[in-house]
Amino acid sequence: MSDPRPILFFDSGVGGLSIAGPARMALPTAPFVYVADSAGFPYGEKSEAEIAGRVPALLGRLAERYRPRLIVIACNTASTIALPAVRAALDLPVVGTVPAIKPAALMSETRTIGVLGTRATVRQAYVDDLAARFASDCRVIRHGSAALVELAEAKLRGETLSSESFTAVLDGLFGQEGGEAIDVIVNACTHFPLVEAELAAAAPHPVRFVDGGPGIARRIAFLTQGQDWPADRGEGVAVFTHLGEREAALRPGLALRGFTRIEAL
Repeated sequence: MSDPRPILFFDSGVGGLSIAGPARMALPTAPFVYVADSAGFPYGEKSEAEIAGRVPALLGRLAERYRPRLIVIACNTASTIALPAVRAALDLPVVGTVPAIKPAALMSETRTIGVLGTRATVRQAYVDDLAARFASDCRVIRHGSAALVELAEAKLRGETLSSESFTAVLDGLFGQEGGEAIDVIVNACTHFPLVEAELAAAAPHPVRFVDGGPGIARRIAFLTQGQDWPADRGEGVAVFTHLGEREAALRPGLALRGFTRIEAL
């Protein structure tokens, strides 16, 4: 029998689409609900206390409304701060998204990697732990950028972006001591893979980028293996906690990614 329960992806904005994309390829008939907490956007500029209080309560409401089989917190900031509390509160599998420092360390030849995230993510002790466990022989250079989150949102709205904006963001990594040796950059915010081409073009020398999307897709497939899926995934649903002009401008970009129905929470 087919099981209509969706997989629910949650982010502060549209960044989680970089996680939903690989998952869609891995599970071609799985129904998806994508949730952007536009009323709370951006998370990277909020305090840990605000995020820890907001995310579990909001996901509790979403779980009641959409009855998902699995929730993906497709946001590095929310995952590094609120994931344990969400798992404790909900009686269903919850997958988090954390910076891909381990694969970056395996890829790096110069043993110098950059971690590009929000300010809230790059200062987390969780990132310290990942670096100590998986990149202890590397120099790990971090930079937090709120501007890059806004650039990714603007790209999905179809706005024109200047290359100088991306150069300025990357200066925050390459301009630090030892930054000239960076050969791999961890996109430690799910928004950033959406502008990876622009980042690559603005980099002062060729670098490789890595993010958690493919790994999360494999994890979702593992946790749902053997489960029934509808023969047709149906219409993808995008949900916003605030639905205004900025969110309405995202409709074409969302539709291209399979989310053709828009709802407000």
